[in-house]
Amino acid sequence: MINLSQETEALAQRLANAQRLSVEAVIRQALEARARAAGVVPEAHPRRRLTVEEMLAVGSEIAAMPLLDPRSPREIMDDINAL
Repeated sequence: MINLSQETEALAQRLANAQRLSVEAVIRQALEARARAAGVVPEAHPRRRLTVEEMLAVGSEIAAMPLLDPRSPREIMDDINAL
């Protein structure tokens, strides 16, 4: 466990409240940014967004998959909730 001064903890709490995040999350983000700037952690590669055509292709692949459970979603949920 790391002991922080009251001033540091208060600053982290104010930032967390302003960003609507947990104190742990804002501290982690700050540390990751400093680590990237220092070259300790490699730069994260932004994820590529799918095009509309790619999303439709994924949907088509999923729709073509065999139906493994012929029950309705309600019947499946009722069975799960009965456990």
